[in-house]
Amino acid sequence: MSATNEPSKVSGNLHSVKGTAVETIGNLTGAQSWTDSGKQEHASGEAEIKAAQAKGYVEGAADRVEGKKDSVVGAVTGDKQQQLSGNAQKESGKTQMDINK
Repeated sequence: MSATNEPSKVSGNLHSVKGTAVETIGNLTGAQSWTDSGKQEHASGEAEIKAAQAKGYVEGAADRVEGKKDSVVGAVTGDKQQQLSGNAQKESGKTQMDINK
């Protein structure tokens, strides 16, 4: 996890790559403790990546719903600025969801 205890794709990738490197060193040297430690860190990194993706997807879905609501309210009330803002937020949420599939 990152320093804020929030899942992070960057931190997860770092731990995944580091774990793979440690595991490889363990395999090459015959040091089972390094192999096991590397496998564990790699798995932890992969889990963090998945958690960060899930978090991003949920945040994107929330933005998409909020944007749709604002767009509809803007259309009903004739507030073009609110409608445009809602449409932009909805699209931003959709993009975030697509990135985190």
